[in-house]
Amino acid sequence: MDLFSVLSLVGGLALFLYGMNLMSVRLTRLSGSKLQSILESLTSNRMKGVVLGAGITAII
Repeated sequence: MDLFSVLSLVGGLALFLYGMNLMSVRLTRLSGSKLQSILESLTSNRMKGVVLGAGITAII
């Protein structure tokens, strides 16, 4: 693995993390507290959270 490959890997990871952070900030601004209250009610206990996560992952 040469230096260019390592720099490409680090650069790609940095862009990915930046994009995830940007998406998170935008979704938080867009949805506000309404989405937070919906997610809190859907994941009120651990089992409901696991089932919801598995379901969303299966859909995606």
